Amino acid sequence: MGKTLLIVDDERDMGVMLRDYFELMGYRVVLAENGLAGIANAGRQPDLILLDINMPDVDGLEVCRRILGAVTCPFLFLTARVEDRDKLEGFAAGGDDYITKPFSVDELGARVAAHLRREDRSGQRAHRLFLDDHFMIDYTAREVSFKGRVIPFTPKEYGIIELLSSHPGQVFTRAQIFNDVWDMASDSELAALTEQISRLRAKLVEAGAQQYIKTVWGSGYKWVK
Repeated sequence: MGKTLLIVDDERDMGVMLRDYFELMGYRVVLAENGLAGIANAGRQPDLILLDINMPDVDGLEVCRRILGAVTCPFLFLTARVEDRDKLEGFAAGGDDYITKPFSVDELGARVAAHLRREDRSGQRAHRLFLDDHFMIDYTAREVSFKGRVIPFTPKEYGIIELLSSHPGQVFTRAQIFNDVWDMASDSELAALTEQISRLRAKLVEAGAQQYIKTVWGSGYKWVK
């Protein structure tokens, strides 16, 4: 049996359809029919979570916030919301991708496969980067620490750090960062990147670390050697 997916969706027909599709594709699927069930099943440590936003009681954004620190896998939001602010809120909550209903199940399958391949590549790097006596990036554990204390980055923020720090001195455009970390690069998502990096930098400052991410005006961002 292949990778494990946790699907959290209160629309039973949608959940069953997705379960059947991904099981046919060789995945192991855990289906949760509401937000509380999704939180309870996060302990199974799935390889990826498909999470509907519009659920009663505990919506998908709140589910993501509650379990973000307990899992290390990507979160893909499924939703009928189309406003840019909703997408920004989803990314801020820790989401890794965002697909709007109705959608092509084959496109969703391709996005799931792409995120899982990226996770596999990250795992294969299996090493640590020591930038000075205090700052360390553990590519295996997907953690960043300063003076022995782990800095609580979201999966998306960590993805930016991993990409840039793996190529010190190389300038990445916003579109390149999105294509690698998000798999998409529309105007609204590109605007979200500025907020992600702003929060990332604020966490570095709060932890006492120096700023390793430099803005190259008119071009993008790079990791300072």
